[in-house]
Amino acid sequence: MTNAIPIRLKYNFRWAHLEAYFWLTALISMALTTPTHDTHFTFCIFKLMGIDFCPGCGLGHSIIFLFHGDFKGSWEAHPLAILAVGVLIHRIFIILHKDIKIYKLKTSKNE
Repeated sequence: MTNAIPIRLKYNFRWAHLEAYFWLTALISMALTTPTHDTHFTFCIFKLMGIDFCPGCGLGHSIIFLFHGDFKGSWEAHPLAILAVGVLIHRIFIILHKDIKIYKLKTSKNE
């Protein structure tokens, strides 16, 4: 007989959680992307205007390298990837933690 306490998670969806879902989807998609794959489309406004310098460019590639364990490649692509991932995970937690409840289920004495 184990002394483990059965628990149940309860989650209440709110429309205010869409930001957390967006960031979570972005992080998961970066984790599933191949780091050496070059993209053909960019959302960077500076690149679309023809300007080569952008302080944020390389951040996405850096996060992808980070998720694949290539810390040197991550640092070379953009040194703030670890900070960016930490901030995004913290933001997701701040948005969702109020509506995730953990309930301890009552067990019968007959077990």
